[in-house]
Amino acid sequence: MNTTQEKFWQGDFGKTYTERNSFDQSEWDEVYRKTWGLTKIEMNERAMAGLSKDIRILEVGCNVGMQLSGFQRMGFKNLYGIELQPYAVEKAKKNTKDINIIQGSGFDIPFKDEYFDLVCTNGVLIHIAPGDLNKIMSEIFRCSNKYIMGFEYFAEEVTDIEYRGNKGFLWKADYEKIYRMNFPSLKPVKKDFYKYITASEKGNTDCMFLLQKK
Repeated sequence: MNTTQEKFWQGDFGKTYTERNSFDQSEWDEVYRKTWGLTKIEMNERAMAGLSKDIRILEVGCNVGMQLSGFQRMGFKNLYGIELQPYAVEKAKKNTKDINIIQGSGFDIPFKDEYFDLVCTNGVLIHIAPGDLNKIMSEIFRCSNKYIMGFEYFAEEVTDIEYRGNKGFLWKADYEKIYRMNFPSLKPVKKDFYKYITASEKGNTDCMFLLQKK
């Protein structure tokens, strides 16, 4: 599957995004504090409280591996990432240690059914066209044997947002609800909302959720 959005992110726009959003871990913490008032580590700890540090985790759309490095700082050991953009994968391999990162698409994840204990996205579903959500969610569901986690731009209804002068490349929605509609066997475990505190994003909200297969 090679969508309009995939072609867009594989090109110069995606490379520029990667350069603009590449930080070391201390810078990454500070970006989250300025944007939401707390670090992503603190958000993760709320959502993942009680999970074994030995679980096998896959991040779909891992970019340069900052989120995976954050999991590593939390004590998680078995970490994998898949990223569409070759440039980001190259940087991720240089910036991370003992994390398995491969180049590929979330629409065709090259792992067997239920290989991971937890599969997650961080600001990835928001860039998937609404008509393609079921396909990528199906792959995520297939690869997880227990948990699905997400951190995504939130709205009650699917809303198209202009993104740096481009239309058709950013949406916000209730992605946790969409998962449960598509896969009724998923049980909600955690759902937290994080309001933006930056002036440019004031009034917007992200949602972090954890779902469990029954």
